[in-house]
Amino acid sequence: MTAVSFGSIISIMQGGKFVIDDKIQAGKRGLKQVVFGRTMVIFVLLLLQLATLFLLFRWLEGYSVFAYGVMTLLSVALVIHIINREISSCFKISWLIMVMAVPVMGTLFYVFLKTQVGSRVINQKLRGMVKETAPYLKQDPQVAEALRRENPDVANLARYIDLYGGYPVYRNSEVTYFPLGEDKFEEMKRQLEKARKFIFLEYFIVEPGLMWDSILEILKRKAKQGVEIRFMYDGTNTLGRLPYDYPKEMVACGIQCKVFAPVRPALTTVQNNRDHRKILVIDGHTAFTGGVNLADEYINRKERFGHWKDTAVMVRGDAVKSFTMMFLQMWNISGLAPESYTRYLRPEITLPQPAQGFVIPYGDSPLDNERVGELVYLDIVQHAREYLHICTPYLILDDEMNTALKFAAKRGVDVKLILPHIPDKQYAYLVARTHFAELIRAGVKIYEYTPGFVHAKSFVSDGQVCTVGTINLDFRSLYLHFECGVFVYGNPVVADVEADFQATLRRCQRITLANCREFPLVKKLAGKALRLVAPLL
Repeated sequence: MTAVSFGSIISIMQGGKFVIDDKIQAGKRGLKQVVFGRTMVIFVLLLLQLATLFLLFRWLEGYSVFAYGVMTLLSVALVIHIINREISSCFKISWLIMVMAVPVMGTLFYVFLKTQVGSRVINQKLRGMVKETAPYLKQDPQVAEALRRENPDVANLARYIDLYGGYPVYRNSEVTYFPLGEDKFEEMKRQLEKARKFIFLEYFIVEPGLMWDSILEILKRKAKQGVEIRFMYDGTNTLGRLPYDYPKEMVACGIQCKVFAPVRPALTTVQNNRDHRKILVIDGHTAFTGGVNLADEYINRKERFGHWKDTAVMVRGDAVKSFTMMFLQMWNISGLAPESYTRYLRPEITLPQPAQGFVIPYGDSPLDNERVGELVYLDIVQHAREYLHICTPYLILDDEMNTALKFAAKRGVDVKLILPHIPDKQYAYLVARTHFAELIRAGVKIYEYTPGFVHAKSFVSDGQVCTVGTINLDFRSLYLHFECGVFVYGNPVVADVEADFQATLRRCQRITLANCREFPLVKKLAGKALRLVAPLL
C-alpha cells in the first residue's frame, strides 16, 4: 500500500484539468482566472519541486565515480528490500523497474518517499479513533452465530471484516438500491427533510450546481431548525470546484465543515491518500453510500462522457451504526475536543417490517496494511458458483484479482464485467484494455456501456451476495484511497442489483478477441507501457 507522490501529482493535475475544462466550457471563468488561480499556482510549485529533485538526482549521479558506486550498492540493497516487502507484486515490479533503470534517481526517490512522516501521523490518529469507536462496534454474538448456521463461508468473511476492519455484521437492517444517481438524489432530499437531530456528509467530489445547491438549501434550513450538521469533503475540491475558504462560508450558515487533506504546494505522500468515500448519515437510522458524488454529472444534469451510469444504496436500521462511526473516525482525525459518540447512536431502530438477511457496512484505509476492500471482492469471486457480475469504471488489476477472475471463469462461473464505452481517463482505459484479451481467452465476458460512462462499483453473485460502494478495480482505490461499501447476504436487494445489471447489459456491446486485435497498435503499446507503472499512478 505504498503511497507515491508521482501518482498524487498526476491525479491532482487530472482532477484540476477536469475542473478547468468544465469551467471554460460553462463560461464560469475566464482564461485569466484559470491561468493565475490557486490551482495553477499549486501545479507550478509542485512541478518546480519535482524538477529540483530531478536535477539534484542527476547531479549526484554524475558527481563522482565513488558516489555513483555507493548509490549502486545502495540500489542493490534496496532491490533486496523491495523483493522481501509485504506488498503486492505489482508494486514490487514497478519499483524494481524504476530502481534498476535509473539506480541513483530511483533509489533516492524511494528513500525520499519512505522518510516522510505525514502518512504515519494520519495513520496513528486514525488508529486512535478506531480504538475509541471500537466499544460501539462490538459484534453481537447471536447475529454472528445465526449467520454461521446459515452460511459458514459468508460467516468467515464477516469474521474477517470484524477482526481486521472493525465492522460487525447486522440483522434488522433494510437496504434500498438506486440504479441511477437521479434516484438517489430524490431519496436523499426526502430523507434530509426528515432530519431532526443530526446530518453527517462525507464526499469525494462536491461542486455547485442543481444537485449540491438543492441539498445545501435543505442543510441551511435544517441548521436554522437546530439540526447538527457536519460536512467533510476531500481536499482536491479546492483545486477549482469549491473556494479555498468554503468551510468559512459553511460555518456562517450554521454547518460544521472540514476539508480532508487540503492540497498544498508540497511534494508529500499525504497528497496521495484521498478520501474517496461517499457517506450520508441522518439521525443514526438512515445512511447512503455508493458511487454518486454531489455534482450534476452524477444525476445527468450535466453531460460528461455521455450518459452517466452510477449506483447507490440506502441503509436503514442497526447497520447504520457502522456508517456513523466510520464518519466520526475520519472527522476526528483532526479533532481536538473529545467526542460524545453515544449521542449519535440509536439504541433500538424499529423498521416498518422485519428485514431479511445480513448487512455489513465496511470501510478501508490505505494506511493500515489491510486491503479490506479488495479482499471482500476476492472472497466474492472465489466463492461464486453460478454467476459473478461486476460493474466498474476502471479495470487495472493486480495479479491476485486477475488470476481470481480467470479461474472463476475457467471453473464454469458466468463472469461478466460491464465497463465504460466512453472513458473519463484515457490512461486508465488504455491500461484496462491490456487485460481484455487474457480475460476473454479464460472465458470472462467483457461489455462496454455504449451510452456513455459507468461509474458504478458493484459485485453481485449467485442471487445471494452483493456489495455496492465506492471501491474501483484499480490500484488507487484498492491501495491508496479511503473507501467504503456495503456487503449484503440474503436480502432482497441482491435481486435488485442483479436485475439492474441485466437491464444495463442490454445497453452494452460485448468485446471480443476480434475487437482486441483491431484496437490501434499505438494505443496497445501505450497501454502496455503504462501498465508497467500503473501501481504508481
